[in-house]
Formats: sequence, C-alpha cells, structure tokens
Amino acid sequence: MSGQAVIFGGTGYIGIRLASHLRDRGWDEVVLADLKPPNLPLGSGVWYEPCDVRRPIEDQIGKHHADWFFNFAAIHREPGHEFREYFDTNLPGARNVCAYADLVGCRKILFTSSIAVYGEITRPTDEHSTPYPDTGYGISKFSAELIHEGWHSQDPEKRLVIVRPGVVYGPGDPGNILRMIRAIQRGIFVMPGDGSVRKSYGYIFGLLESMEFMLCRSEAYLCYNYVEKETESLRELIAHVSALLGIRRPRARIPKRLLVVIARLAQLASGGRSPIHPVRVRKAAQSTHIVPAELVRLGFDFRYDFARSLEHWRSVAPEDFASGRPVSRKR
Repeated sequence: MSGQAVIFGGTGYIGIRLASHLRDRGWDEVVLADLKPPNLPLGSGVWYEPCDVRRPIEDQIGKHHADWFFNFAAIHREPGHEFREYFDTNLPGARNVCAYADLVGCRKILFTSSIAVYGEITRPTDEHSTPYPDTGYGISKFSAELIHEGWHSQDPEKRLVIVRPGVVYGPGDPGNILRMIRAIQRGIFVMPGDGSVRKSYGYIFGLLESMEFMLCRSEAYLCYNYVEKETESLRELIAHVSALLGIRRPRARIPKRLLVVIARLAQLASGGRSPIHPVRVRKAAQSTHIVPAELVRLGFDFRYDFARSLEHWRSVAPEDFASGRPVSRKR
C-alpha cells in the first residue's frame, strides 16, 4: 500500500512512529501537522507543518490532497488537565479535521479514540459493549467519534476507521509500563491489592500493524479495539517483567485505599510534583479487560503478547531497560 498521508497530532508518540512505519511500507509522502515540532529526526519524505487543530486548518497549512488523514491530535494525559480542556481541544479538533478533509477532497480518515469511551470496565468489554465514558477525556473522545461518524455519513464513498487503543507502550515511551519496569528493577514496586485485576495494553508495533491491516480492507466503516491478546492479570504482567529482568525478589502488596492515601500525602509533600498520584494509583488497581473482538473476527495476526512485546522492545531499545536510567516525559 502506498500514497500520501497527513497525520494531525503527528509529532506525538504514535504519530512519529506511524510516519516511519508508512515510509518503510512505501508511502510516498507523510506530513506531520502539530503544534510542536518533532523531537526526533525525520526521514526522507516526511516533513513537519505547524498546526493547531483548534483553529481552521486551511488557514495554517497548504491544501494537501492526501489519500488518508490520520487524526491523533488530542488532549489526553490524565491527570494533567482541567475537565474543560479535553473538550476545548478534542471536539474542535475533530470538527476542523473533518472540515479540512472535505475542503481538500480527502475521503479517508483514521481516528484514534480510546478505551476510555467504555468508562469503568468491570468485565470483558468488546466493540459491541455500550460506551459509558465517565471522565473528561473519555466523554470528549466519544463525542469526537460521533463527529467523525457524522462526516462519514455524508458521502457513501467515504471511509472511516476508528481505533480504540488501550494504554500504548513501547520503545521511547516513559508511561505506565516503563515506570513499572524501573520500579521492579529498583526493588520499590508496590502492587495495589492482590494483583488479580486484568490489564489491557497495546504494544506500539502491534498497534501500527493493526492500522495498516485496517487500511487495506474495503469496508467503508470500521471501529475496533486494539490491545494485545490475551489480556493478563497485573500479577502475571509483573511476573513477565521479573522473568525478563532475572529478578525473583518478593513483591510488596498494599491495599488500594492505603496507596491512594500515600499518593495524596506524596502530592502534598512535593507540591504536586510527585509521580505518585492518586489518579494513577486508582487506574493501576482498576480492571481494563478489553477484548479486540473485531480484529479477531477479521483474522488479524497478533504477533505480540505481553511477554513477546517485552523481548522485542528490549531488542530494539535496550537503553530503556538500563537500570537507573531516568524516565522522561514523552511527546
């Protein structure tokens, strides 16, 4: 598959890696449209244009007659933003990307939503489950899905792919998984509760492969979850990390309620700068048992379970597994 692409929110973690993936697959040109310039070197055929999706896009960049638009632009970090900020960016962004697509005649959009649209997940949840978003991020993402679906419904020739990824992890991403790896390395990891909750995550390389798989299909509309299968318990994920690192020391366990209190005290003592945050503690102890039923139905080849993803990650970015290496904020 080849062509031209514009990636809105393209200098973020997923966008930069998608651009590289598309070029490796023979795509001709990829434009990264984003507020901030990339912090990684761009290869041949990839370039950056400053763009704020909260404003009309045609006033900021040229008329790119791309084969596909990828809309990754969003306020997403939780905690880190006021409730209204998610709506101030994620809804105008969806409207403006769709309006710009109509202006330049692009009829194909892939939009990244989130499993946050399902709200609190207490049982196995697939694409047929009713969304019950209960956070500013989840509500704004589900609303943005509806905006894209409205755009799609206007023309039978249009194509729309919506992907709802779990928490994405992989090389260069200092998120939940890398924090857990570093804590286990240093012997300071504390398990919230007994570790029986199910946790769904999406490895970056598997996510990109799933996008390519969906782009190559012919359906006018597709909406799918992306997480690695099978979803495992937090206790099993910790065991995989420990086995990879060759660590066999016992794990401390503290009830979730006590950890939340400790996190609140850490925030007070650090003036809000501590990485130990009550929201993160609650999320760590909350089940996210997502089922990628649509990809299974369509025959997608899941090449990475959690253990294999760790092995692949270390093979391509061994520096991420260097003990004591600081965890920096991502873009």
